Amino acid sequence: MTSSTTPAPARTLTARAVLFDMDGTLVDSTAVVEQVWGEFAARYGLDIAEILRTSHGVQAGDTVRRFAPAGADVVALTEELGAMERVRTEGIVALPGAAELLRTLPGDSVALVTSADRILADVRMGAAGLAMPATAVTADLVTRGKPHPEGYLRAAELLGVEPSEAVVFEDAPAGIAAGLAAGIRTVAVGPNTGVVPDGVLHIPDYSAVTASVGSGTDGRPVISFRL
Repeated sequence: MTSSTTPAPARTLTARAVLFDMDGTLVDSTAVVEQVWGEFAARYGLDIAEILRTSHGVQAGDTVRRFAPAGADVVALTEELGAMERVRTEGIVALPGAAELLRTLPGDSVALVTSADRILADVRMGAAGLAMPATAVTADLVTRGKPHPEGYLRAAELLGVEPSEAVVFEDAPAGIAAGLAAGIRTVAVGPNTGVVPDGVLHIPDYSAVTASVGSGTDGRPVISFRL
């Protein structure tokens, strides 16, 4: 007796622009993140598990503000943590398939939207061997971090597309919420997404993701993803 399995149906998305989060989405920086926040937690006797549970995808300053003891200098602490993160790159790698996917995509149709500042984003993308997209919306360019949609809306505007014409790749609940709040189709990536909202596709990484680039009637690129 032989057994067979039915392949999962192909999932496709077509978009004019692609917006990527960084940590956990393109870059695996888990070891560094847990190390730095672990030191912060130990210093103040905080619950590291709770910090990691709620900080993923959120700007560092927002996490410091939430957990630092009363009277602490939030700005100074945030700057200190940022300085620590910038010099720690051991173990940072690209997610499987991320480099190949980025190379496939037209540069003027891609943006990075990250809760890291520009210096840290450059450090981590470089450590992972990934080229920084020409368009990058980093923490220092927005007034409200994820889960607010400001970063994704700004990226779409910079790329000259409507939110409905873009697709977001995100790994954290805060980032997924930001993409959806911006009115952008969102794909959840990896194991740290939390409960994936209805209608959001989920992929483990980019190993099985392919993209082909065509041209729309207006001559602008149209990207077709097979997930």
